[in-house]
Amino acid sequence: MSETTTTTPSTDGATRGQQLSALWQDYPLIRHLVTAAIGLAVVIVVLTAVDDFQATKLTEMAYIAIAAGGLTLLTGLNGQISLGHGALMAFGAYTTALLYDDREVGTPLVVVVLASVLVTVLVGILIGIAAARLHGPYLAGATLTLAIAVPEIGKYFDQLGGDQGLRLFVPEIPQWATDIAYYLTGSDPSRSKYVAFLAWVTLIVVFILLANLASSRIGRRWAAVRDDEVAAELAGIDLTRARVSAFVVSAAAAGAAGAMFALAQRTVGPLGFSLNLSLTLLAIVVLGGLGSLTGAILLSGVLVFLPQIVMDLGSGADLDATRASQMATLTFGLVMVLVILLAPRGLMGGVRALGLRLRAARAGRRTPPATGGSSSSGAAPSPTTDPASPSSTAETAEPDDGSTPITTKKGTS
Repeated sequence: MSETTTTTPSTDGATRGQQLSALWQDYPLIRHLVTAAIGLAVVIVVLTAVDDFQATKLTEMAYIAIAAGGLTLLTGLNGQISLGHGALMAFGAYTTALLYDDREVGTPLVVVVLASVLVTVLVGILIGIAAARLHGPYLAGATLTLAIAVPEIGKYFDQLGGDQGLRLFVPEIPQWATDIAYYLTGSDPSRSKYVAFLAWVTLIVVFILLANLASSRIGRRWAAVRDDEVAAELAGIDLTRARVSAFVVSAAAAGAAGAMFALAQRTVGPLGFSLNLSLTLLAIVVLGGLGSLTGAILLSGVLVFLPQIVMDLGSGADLDATRASQMATLTFGLVMVLVILLAPRGLMGGVRALGLRLRAARAGRRTPPATGGSSSSGAAPSPTTDPASPSSTAETAEPDDGSTPITTKKGTS
């Protein structure tokens, strides 16, 4: 006689939840697109609620995060240390300024941004090939030379505006953007909010591409080269191609960031791309967590907004502008020191480690006590109830660089 299986609604719900969870984990593109859609909605809501000054700060946060995201892949995923990404941003910014140096220019904005990215990619190819055989401090020294030389070279070309730089004309807001903004807010958008929206859309697009590259076969090759060059070469990975491709992708992100920088500042000059910018980008990557795009965004926000918040608090406490500015610098330095001390693997590495501890503690509380089959003297608990048992099928390891945890299979002993 056949048996009839009755499926309860709770079982259906659990099964459906497991399917959605598996879909979320197994298809990174879906996960990234959903996250991007949520992020875009949040950006629209925030831009409708802030003033023009705060919108300008959001734009600054966006283009810094774009450049830091590209550097995250280069340094965190491929292991190449670059101190010259501020100079790569300069190539994208100057290209945008040259294409928008006339109010009558009708070149579409998308074309201008893509042209800026293309120019920076070409520069990245040249630098990547030249630096492909350099490692560690030698690569850092070569890119440091780039960071120092590019702004100085820009001063000696009249076509680049010399010391004063180039002033560009931001294109008019398209009518469709005005109509959408009026429909959502009841008022026409300001130019500052329009540029902020463009910068954040660019950030979302760039981060979708970077996140998918990181989880793809290309990203795994980059990580293999970072972890062990000899093993990667024995596995058939072309080390030079892997390094150059990582540098080119990182340069493309820097070019997009430079284009957004030019639109936000409306003036592109050598002072905007000093060595300080390159060092700041590297600090964001390290403190946010090597290999963590989320950490790059969060630390960019801290870099942009924390000093302003502290300065406002200092002004409210009757401090003069100089002391308030010094207090802001001191506070940011203290935050950096605290991150280094409390989260050596970066902000997101610390958050991930904390999550693993909480998960392990919760799993330990849920483990039932051993019952039955024990002798009068008391038997040891079954190995299957021990999370650290050798019979566990998988073990999650947290890399030292704060990147995605690695799951390694273990056999039953």
